[in-house]
Amino acid sequence: MVTEEKDSVLYDVHAEVASITMNRPRYRNAQNGRMTYALDDAFKRAVDDDCVKVIVLKGAGRHFSAGHDIGTPGRDINDSQDRKTLWYDHADKTGGEFLYVREAEAYLGMCRRWRDIPKPTIAMVQGACIAGGLMLAWVCDLIVASDDAFFSDPVVRMGIPGVEYFAHPFELHPRIAKEFLFTGERMNAERAYRLGMVNRVCKREELEAETLRLANKVAEMPRLGLALTKQAINNIEDLQGKRTGMEAAYAWHHFAHTHNELETGHKLGGQDAKSMAAKNTEQNKQGI
Repeated sequence: MVTEEKDSVLYDVHAEVASITMNRPRYRNAQNGRMTYALDDAFKRAVDDDCVKVIVLKGAGRHFSAGHDIGTPGRDINDSQDRKTLWYDHADKTGGEFLYVREAEAYLGMCRRWRDIPKPTIAMVQGACIAGGLMLAWVCDLIVASDDAFFSDPVVRMGIPGVEYFAHPFELHPRIAKEFLFTGERMNAERAYRLGMVNRVCKREELEAETLRLANKVAEMPRLGLALTKQAINNIEDLQGKRTGMEAAYAWHHFAHTHNELETGHKLGGQDAKSMAAKNTEQNKQGI
């Protein structure tokens, strides 16, 4: 386990494509602080390498990511980190300030940094892409999914209005986004493709090859043309309200954390990794 925690993110370059791999398969690539900051280091490494034209983000093992780490032995929420934004340290803070500051840096802040990477990014998704896993897929420009992939954001069960990087109404039609959040149900890869959230779906055994084919095709374009095109489309999304809407949703998210703590003594409304997984499994058995 020590090796796994030490190497929570792997980095590799082949031709003009950098592959960044989340490497906590034992915990379905749940994102602790160590992994989050290692991802940032890997993204920066790919940006700094002029030989890299496209970046692929993937998860080791059966699943892309089960979301934020809310229950593994490697959970490090109380630890200080080498911060990447100008937010101050959260570790010695109390009350609502503790999570607000940490998540402004490690979740919302990091996701915005990664969305603005000037090189095209592709998420290669297999198995579970849940809650915080959605944030990692959604910051990427393109998503290739295996036919066994599924997507869900069940945190409304905690009384919280979705994950911190609240892109739901932009990734999905608003009415579908409401269904997605209100029910917490899994969305399979085929439906995600039909709704425009996923670019391509393929068989699990073909996922890596299909993703690399797409990455290599994109890499044929000139670097500056790709960067400017990405900037133009991201700017349109922000003009449509993506950034300002996310700011409001982030505030409501943290009101919910504080309300939970006042009502239950627990920021997550008494839920943990086991109870959330059990409920999700129950829904799946019922065919929901």
